[in-house]
Amino acid sequence: MNPWGTRLSARGARLLDRRGFLASASHGLGAAALASLLARDRLLASEGTGPYSPREPHFAPRARNVVVVFCAGAVSQLETWDYKPALIEQDSKPLQGGPAVTFQGPAGELARPQYAFRQRGNTGKWVSDLVPHLAQLTDEIAFVHSLTSKSNTHGPAENFLSTGSVLDGFPSLGAWVTHALGTESQDLPAYVAIPDPRGVPQAGSNNWGPGFLPAVFQGTPMSAAAPPRHLARPPGVTEHADAAARRLLRGMNERHLAAHAGDDRLAARIASYELAARMQLSVPGIMDLSGEPAHVLRMYGADDTRDPLKAAFARNCILARRLVERGVRFVQLFNGAYASGGELNWDGHNKLREQYDRHGRIMDQPVAALVRDLRQRGLLKDTLVVWCTEFGRMPMFQKGSQGRDHNPDGFTCWLTGAGVRPGVSHGRTDDLGRRAVEDVTTLYDFNATILHLLGLDHERLTFEHNGVRRRLTNVEGEVIRAVLA
Repeated sequence: MNPWGTRLSARGARLLDRRGFLASASHGLGAAALASLLARDRLLASEGTGPYSPREPHFAPRARNVVVVFCAGAVSQLETWDYKPALIEQDSKPLQGGPAVTFQGPAGELARPQYAFRQRGNTGKWVSDLVPHLAQLTDEIAFVHSLTSKSNTHGPAENFLSTGSVLDGFPSLGAWVTHALGTESQDLPAYVAIPDPRGVPQAGSNNWGPGFLPAVFQGTPMSAAAPPRHLARPPGVTEHADAAARRLLRGMNERHLAAHAGDDRLAARIASYELAARMQLSVPGIMDLSGEPAHVLRMYGADDTRDPLKAAFARNCILARRLVERGVRFVQLFNGAYASGGELNWDGHNKLREQYDRHGRIMDQPVAALVRDLRQRGLLKDTLVVWCTEFGRMPMFQKGSQGRDHNPDGFTCWLTGAGVRPGVSHGRTDDLGRRAVEDVTTLYDFNATILHLLGLDHERLTFEHNGVRRRLTNVEGEVIRAVLA
């Protein structure tokens, strides 16, 4: 006879049974193992430990969020930010001592900038008419004119800009940042990648992939026109049934993970399922732009009925601002898609002026509006905005064409917002804009500077992979102090 009588619950009575006790104990051990694995890889969703909770930086940050505007296809610095009067003077002349053959074939003669440059703002910075809206913001921008890359091929160069390696399989900048810092938002991803309306860039998801970091730190691709995939509840499935299925699946995954230590993909999947459940409620609201005032849509160009691509990209820019408002740590906004002879991105080999007329119109107004909108909402004081491209272009046209070949030896990217010294032009290319010659910097330096503004020491931000202590900047990189406020 049971001496405890009816005072025990059914669960308690079962624990007095030897088999029941051992089964329950094994479940507890499995849960403990799961908690240990999730905590080890910063996947535990409890306060201060998970990817959906903020973590402390190495030192006091100047920026809490980042928006990276990635212009795919290699924007010509000579048509945008890097004014070269000597190139105008030497138009149609051969480049003395220059290469006979460049990346795609024989080199032609020097070609003047295809757009007029004018002095802008209080700094008198010379900026092209290709980007009249962004040109009005030059007093707020820190330009880096002396960047160099390790590749003149789009895919590897995109990899190098986004991951610090020309090879596949390395973590993206956003993955490193969210691994280190988490996010302020608990119902949205820490890291969102917004593809261009025309498609994904040349290196595809490598640009927002986790590489060898735990898989949960990869970027979530979504755009104003395309929500995250597989987020909606299947037709005919009730909320109660959906929740019950998630509970069942969670239990099965936890048991499997306890038996397969180190499977970070499954741990990431468990954490992602929990986030996905919350995103079912949060994403529809953040993607619904119908509540944006008409003057905001007009400022971005999202109401432009004559240029649907520009309007679609503008809506992506509004989405980027809304994500930052909701605490998303890292937003990667792509302008331009994959290789297409320059038709879908900035790869202006053959018809540069004709194609840049179109690409500039799509990019300029929406990105300028994004910066202005962040500022007027008080978000720019905590948000770093980065404009970048994988490499630049040559000062000569390719032989028999009206376009410029690839140039990794000197190009321009810029920063503005939190922690950035405004109105600065750092570094210089030679008189024709072919090669960086003063304060030469690398993309390692550029990424180290972004991490620094977020309170992260690029030399301390490491992860052991295959016995090697890896970092975004490899064994190189120095913070570009001249662009810091």
